[in-house]
Amino acid sequence: MKSKFIEVDRETPYLLPPSLQDWLPEKHLARFVVEIVEQLDLRSLKATYAGRGSQPYNPEMLVALLFYGYATGVFSSRKLERSTYDSVAFRFIAANSHPDHDTIATFRRRFLPQLNKLFAQILLIAHQMEVLKLGNVSLDGSKIKANASKHKALSYEHACKLEEQIKAEVGELLKKAEAADRADIPDGMNIPEELERREKRLSAIAAAKVEIEKRAAERHAREQAAYEKKVAERAKKEQATGKKAKGKEPKPPKSGPTAKDQVNLTDEESRIMPTSGGGFEQTYNVQAGVDTASKLIVSAHVTQNPNDKQELTPTLENLAALPEKLGKATDLVADSGYFSETNVTACEENGITPYIAVDRQSHNVPLMERFAEPPPLPEDADSVARMKHRLKTPSGKAIYAQRKVTSEPVFGIIKAVMGFRSFLLRGFEAVKGEWNLVCMAYNIKRLHVLAG
Repeated sequence: MKSKFIEVDRETPYLLPPSLQDWLPEKHLARFVVEIVEQLDLRSLKATYAGRGSQPYNPEMLVALLFYGYATGVFSSRKLERSTYDSVAFRFIAANSHPDHDTIATFRRRFLPQLNKLFAQILLIAHQMEVLKLGNVSLDGSKIKANASKHKALSYEHACKLEEQIKAEVGELLKKAEAADRADIPDGMNIPEELERREKRLSAIAAAKVEIEKRAAERHAREQAAYEKKVAERAKKEQATGKKAKGKEPKPPKSGPTAKDQVNLTDEESRIMPTSGGGFEQTYNVQAGVDTASKLIVSAHVTQNPNDKQELTPTLENLAALPEKLGKATDLVADSGYFSETNVTACEENGITPYIAVDRQSHNVPLMERFAEPPPLPEDADSVARMKHRLKTPSGKAIYAQRKVTSEPVFGIIKAVMGFRSFLLRGFEAVKGEWNLVCMAYNIKRLHVLAG
């Protein structure tokens, strides 16, 4: 009797060898990733191979494997290796080969600086596809967890107390070791092992204290410069008016670390930062400048600063360094976290019109107020006054409104769709490279959508 179901047959072998080209749909993302990588200049990667020893995997394949992995939420080298067996798409990219996780991890860490240079190349491909022409750029930042627990952070006060405690324990152990009568040594205690363990802890604590003291010295230098600037401005104002300046006199900063200054023992270059959902996490602050028309990331960097105010200048530098073919950014949109007179002036000096919110924007503005024109701008208005006036015009409000549908959704896609919520690598330089890798993977994923 004929079955009404399609037969399940796992035993009959193929009459002809299967072709990788038949395994994926014509417009699959994996095919697109391979096509993009084939257009990239990877000579700097290939030139580093000496040609000795066993034959290495082609860098083109490994780069495509990383791009597709980050674009689809597969980040760890072990999962990437396993996917070359389990996933048709990964098997297609790896051309039926199976690089082991050590090879993938070593390749990623070794070539992060060279991979960073591919960022602009991918944007040039977008320009050739006629989907990218620089104009309005929306800037935003977000906190991404470091590969370290906040519970591994050590404060300066606790480090000093712990150091004293361990030194006392070392002294006590040495006395026991020197004593002829070992009757008071508890069963199972190995004095050499206990001493070695405490020496390692003391070494780690000493290194942590050095790092905290270094950061405190750098902070004091910045605060001292700001203090001296305020004093000079106050003196200049008093000299001009002939009167004593109002308000409290600025206080000189205190040198040295505070009791709450801390460093993480797992990734000492990460920082504890406040997060949008409340509370604190061990994170890095990542930044992305997004082209509002194509929604492609055109500027990306990582900072250890919890505040975004200092991150506009690096973004302007990144935009200025992009290839001329991409055009020039004309407008920059950012929320109130980026506002300062210095940042507004920096935008204008770079030929970019700033649209930076001065304070938090209120919701549900009355209808007539939304379309009302602001009072005329005074002729002697400075850069900040001009920008405030610009933001109150209907056209300015429309441009600023683009921020909510550009940079904010990009971070949503990276975290929720691509699943990137925590760095795998440790150390500031490695994290910078990994964030660029994430942004390039996002851009390729976005290009795949724009290409239809």
